[in-house]
Amino acid sequence: MKIKIGVIFGGTSVEHEVSIITAVQAMEHMNKEKYDIYPIYIAKDRTWYTGKMLMDIDLYKDFHDLKKYAKKSVLFNRNGAFTLQSLGPFKQIIADLDIVFPIVHGNNVEDGSLQGYLEMVGVPYVGSNVLGSALGQDKVIQKQIFEQLKLPIVPYTWFYDNAYFDKKENILKNVNKIGYPVIVKPATLGSSVGITYVKDENDLDKAIKDAATYDIKVVVEKAVENLVEVNCSVLGNYEHQQVSELEEVMSNEEFLTYKEKYCGGKKGAVSKGMASLNRIIPARIDEKLADNIRKTSKEAFKALNLSGICRLDYLIDTKTKKFYINEPNTIPGSLAFYLWTPTGKTYEQLLDEAITIAIKQYKTKHSKTFSFETNILHNFSGLKGIKGLKK
Repeated sequence: MKIKIGVIFGGTSVEHEVSIITAVQAMEHMNKEKYDIYPIYIAKDRTWYTGKMLMDIDLYKDFHDLKKYAKKSVLFNRNGAFTLQSLGPFKQIIADLDIVFPIVHGNNVEDGSLQGYLEMVGVPYVGSNVLGSALGQDKVIQKQIFEQLKLPIVPYTWFYDNAYFDKKENILKNVNKIGYPVIVKPATLGSSVGITYVKDENDLDKAIKDAATYDIKVVVEKAVENLVEVNCSVLGNYEHQQVSELEEVMSNEEFLTYKEKYCGGKKGAVSKGMASLNRIIPARIDEKLADNIRKTSKEAFKALNLSGICRLDYLIDTKTKKFYINEPNTIPGSLAFYLWTPTGKTYEQLLDEAITIAIKQYKTKHSKTFSFETNILHNFSGLKGIKGLKK
């Protein structure tokens, strides 16, 4: 019997389209003999849709056509079953799912929001839990954790958007202490959205205001000069971790931009997401440095309570040979499959292992005690308690 898996993607995020690309890629590479795949697409208006046609990337060129053919749906717990049901006057049970695979990027989905809903439903799901997802999305909190563990990060400062307008001079002083050039970014976005490379104070105000249009928290960090960007993927959970080959990312800008990541193909061609990026595998760094990055990747993965497939991005100063953690990606673009191919692991195998980890983790979690049979409210006198409050 096939495992019924729901693949959730889309959502109200600036990385909405990137999520579609990653999810369609993944569904194409899942073992069809082992899994019965149910696409679950969250439109930008938060409506959920399902239907096998959602596995076709061409359908998303016109969202109005998509809504004509796909069924509005909802996922809920029905007598212990994880039911995917269509909505409307003629409700229909589409499937009782065995497991869910969230393939989402950005705020409102990857940040623990969707994972929290899946926890409430009780359905097993692939990837990091609520805490890990939230930590992986917030660049401020994760930096504070890395600092505590003495993992390498660049000098930085952060602030809320309202603080910039109330205490602008203090914030500018803190940035000047870091020294230019700096990178200004929203605290909880990914895919290089809202990021600006700032060479001096003259351009700082505009960059901060731009970042603040995307997030209430803004991060300003020292830009690494003589820069080489290197990425490493981790597969596993808190018990066991595997690390991938390292890639060296090629960029024509001061940092890897959204356009380079997702719009680098020929005009009119369908993007292949992060898989289409110019890269060198393995990265052109010495083995000692590579080993240190792999070791650090495992430490950061465990520190942030991550699970499933993750990608950690690094900044290397080629002059000093120092490396710094840039950020983790709890659900990376293209699920970082291209980093595992050199190790002999196919995309199909990568997906299969991630699903297996999720199933085992679900069983482990549900072997723990979460509630008691004893009802402490059994002898509670509600009316008496209310009377006491009224006195």
